[in-house]
Amino acid sequence: MSLPNDYTDYPLRKHGQDQDHYQWRPVGERGSSRLSGGESLAVAIVTPLEFFMLDPSGKPFKHPGAMVTPYPDLRHYTTRDYGNRVGVYRLLDAYAAAGIKVTFAVNGRLLERVQPLIADITAEGHEIAAHGYDTDSLHWGGLDLETERSYVARTRETFDRAGLQPRVWLSPARQQSFNTLDLIGEAGFEICLDWETDTVPLTMNTKQGEITAFPMLNELDDRNLLIAKHMKEDEWRDQILEATDMMVTEAPRYGASVFAFTMTPYIAGLPYRMWAVRDILSALAGNADVLCSTVSDICGAIGPAK
Repeated sequence: MSLPNDYTDYPLRKHGQDQDHYQWRPVGERGSSRLSGGESLAVAIVTPLEFFMLDPSGKPFKHPGAMVTPYPDLRHYTTRDYGNRVGVYRLLDAYAAAGIKVTFAVNGRLLERVQPLIADITAEGHEIAAHGYDTDSLHWGGLDLETERSYVARTRETFDRAGLQPRVWLSPARQQSFNTLDLIGEAGFEICLDWETDTVPLTMNTKQGEITAFPMLNELDDRNLLIAKHMKEDEWRDQILEATDMMVTEAPRYGASVFAFTMTPYIAGLPYRMWAVRDILSALAGNADVLCSTVSDICGAIGPAK
């Protein structure tokens, strides 16, 4: 049985990737990037603050970290809530001790629910990013355009009411549709954490102009490694620091690079994991070749690759 012609014949079939947001090229063919402070590597820590409801719709899929057992799944719900009440303050203390500023990616629905926490985060000089509206408002290919536009608009409006104007966007579950980049550009977001296609901030073309894609490495995500892959805390720490060392050694060949990874309050903020958090922060803060700062600050210190 032969395939229909439209199976292999479509407009974006060309050299490189089948998308037109950026030009594909191997690392050796792009210009070298430089950090304004002369460092070889910039690392951003992203701390997600997420609203998990007791009765998620699960459409088109359940957000990673969503409730697991039948309603009401109080065990998993209270674990997530513990992160936003207790674990996050352990992380804030650790960031302050290390002298590191990070990016907190916040679901819009949480802003009014945890207002004292948001005030504490901003008082410490950390960055607030928009993490969509909640973990049940997922962006995906089957979502109609106006519904998705309403998700983004509701998120922006919620932050506006809270007196916050985030530049950075992180989709719930890091899930996008084909329209997401255009819609977040339309809403005034300038940087997106969903894509991890390079080791430098990458300029993405959209209908609304350019958006910077800042690479956040799923392979260093604390939930992915500690929960999904059942790794030990020292393995998580070692992988982050090995990635740091490797990318520093690549700088003379490829120029300065960047990456981000997550420290999630209900995962990294548990008492028996804080030693690993402190080890990671101490190593990053003490490395003269590394700038450890917020996503926006790093984007301001390094030009996106064209």
